[in-house]
Amino acid sequence: MDYLIIVIILILIVFVLAFKSVKILRPYEKAVVERFGKYQRTVESGLVFLIPFIESIRKVDLREQVVDVPPQEVITKDNTVVIVDCVIFYEVTDPFNAVYNVVNFYQAITKLAQTNLRNIIGDLELDQTLTSREMINTHLREVLDEATDKWGTRVVRVEIQRIEPPKDIVDAMSKQMKAERMKRAAILEAEGYKQSEIKRAEGDKQAAILEAEGQAEAIKKVADAQKYEEIAIAEGQAEATVDVYDAIHKGNPTNDLIAIKYLEALEKVADGNSTKIFLPAEMSGILGSIGGIAELFNDKDINKKEKISKKDKDPKIDRIMKKVEEQSKKAKKSMD
Repeated sequence: MDYLIIVIILILIVFVLAFKSVKILRPYEKAVVERFGKYQRTVESGLVFLIPFIESIRKVDLREQVVDVPPQEVITKDNTVVIVDCVIFYEVTDPFNAVYNVVNFYQAITKLAQTNLRNIIGDLELDQTLTSREMINTHLREVLDEATDKWGTRVVRVEIQRIEPPKDIVDAMSKQMKAERMKRAAILEAEGYKQSEIKRAEGDKQAAILEAEGQAEAIKKVADAQKYEEIAIAEGQAEATVDVYDAIHKGNPTNDLIAIKYLEALEKVADGNSTKIFLPAEMSGILGSIGGIAELFNDKDINKKEKISKKDKDPKIDRIMKKVEEQSKKAKKSMD
């Protein structure tokens, strides 16, 4: 019975010694080994053997971790109180420094982030604070990364979660934004109206130009048509005159025929209600023609062949003849 108890005790001692001497580290872990409280070595992941009751181990997680910085009130450069909080992402790069250079890393980095947030935002006005999140993130990350370098950690990134101004400031900013949007809408509407009027004026101008060009082209076409018509009429009259002139010369008319035609023309001139007859100014030629006419009517042979009774005489011819004689007498007197 005593032997069994001794075996059990020995087995328990072996298990305790094995538990104390063998440690397993996961792939994302590293550890520092201490011997009698003094740093001995840094071990990698895997199976680690220790001297029981002489060596101890302290594990360090190498994965990226998150620190949520609590909200705090910060005064901006223009004396506006805003509530700001952020999130910090970090990872351990040196287990020795992470274990021996800082007591409570979480608390240390939280306080460091809060103080640096006050410094950064205190140099900015409210509008800059609200619109410069990226700049604040970058600046804060650089400050924290430099400060935590001796702690064996690296600050990966910093993100501002919230920047909340007071309610009255938010209301004022909302009104300002609304007014600005209304202003832009009015400007865009006026610009659209301006562009519309410009386009309409350009269209009217182009239409007027095209209409004027069309009218000018039409007038030109009409003028060309009239010109061609007048030229054709003039050419026709010229050809007709030339043909008549040629026909007269080819026919070789006698003075008798000319006298008869002259009398026929006078008959047409005298045919009307007018009491006066104006003869041409070339009196010498007219008198010669009248003389030929007188000889024609005084010829005895013609009077015998073409004897006409007084009843059959045309009163118009008598009137013309009287007027011709009177005009010829006046013309002779004026020439004398």
